[in-house]
Amino acid sequence: MKSCLIVDDSKVIRMVAKKILHELSFKTEEAEDGAQALEACKRAMPDAVLLDWNMPVMNGIDFLRAMRALPGGDHPIVVFCTTENDIEHIQEAITAGANEYIMKPFDSEILQAKFSQVGLL
Repeated sequence: MKSCLIVDDSKVIRMVAKKILHELSFKTEEAEDGAQALEACKRAMPDAVLLDWNMPVMNGIDFLRAMRALPGGDHPIVVFCTTENDIEHIQEAITAGANEYIMKPFDSEILQAKFSQVGLL
């Protein structure tokens, strides 16, 4: 079973993502910000990361750069899931090592399609 770390400061978003990912046969772990997510990755690197951009403590882009620098940090497939939809944010995310980018709000169909595109399903 593949694992996905859900990183978002919104409890509702984490709950919705967790439900969808469980239906897609992923085991999940949650983090409220990039700092918590980085600690989770140090414990066990996930197969995938569903990542928000705007969070307190450590934002998504800083987490992504820090995670990619960890041993094994090049392994997870990272899908940004954010309201930041301008081309500058998307380019910055891809340059920092994101594999894909989806806009909030999302649903099961969108998440499934993106996870398929990046080879997770």
